[in-house]
Amino acid sequence: MKSDVELKKLVEEELIWDPAVDFADIGVQVRDQVVTLSGHACSYAAKLAAEKAAQRVASVRAVVVELNIRLPHEDVRTDEDIANAVRAIIRWTVGLNEDMVKVQVEKGQVTLSGEVDSAYQSHVAARAISQMRGVVGVSNLIRVGGTAAAEDIGERIGNALQRHAEREAKHIGVQVHERTVTLTGKVGSMAERAAARGAAWSAPGVREVVDNLTVS
Repeated sequence: MKSDVELKKLVEEELIWDPAVDFADIGVQVRDQVVTLSGHACSYAAKLAAEKAAQRVASVRAVVVELNIRLPHEDVRTDEDIANAVRAIIRWTVGLNEDMVKVQVEKGQVTLSGEVDSAYQSHVAARAISQMRGVVGVSNLIRVGGTAAAEDIGERIGNALQRHAEREAKHIGVQVHERTVTLTGKVGSMAERAAARGAAWSAPGVREVVDNLTVS
């Protein structure tokens, strides 16, 4: 098992290596294998990239993000400009349309609401908008419709886990109640944890994923 000092060095190296992250204004602290990122990022996309970079490092149990967003002057946009751009992205994204998703913008914070057929559509919309200039945060309140039975959802997630990582799948429990999926058990890394979450979110009919997995 890596010490906190060793883990801090590895996380810093990963942040420096990632071209989407500006490491100059980010501080890293590690305690009991829990990483805390502080300071500020130049965009919401850079903030997300820093979080994902830290999660990729083996032996990291959890990541706490305390980064503020400081937009460069040239990236500042009005809320009206952001709202119009978000609607254009939704209109041009396969599987989405403006009738599905409603948009609200306040001081650069984008809130998405409405209803779609699958959680995948919801994540596609949020992921695309998180990369936009001028956006300082994204709140995804989109509901997921559909009528898939709990048994079908559980079986599809189990099959996906087997395809992605057969060894880890044996240690992951999947429970489905009213289309909310709860994952339990142990995985070997944050990357494996993210893969399990992705498999759960990709199943048709899933409304919410509760991640109770532990990294060992």
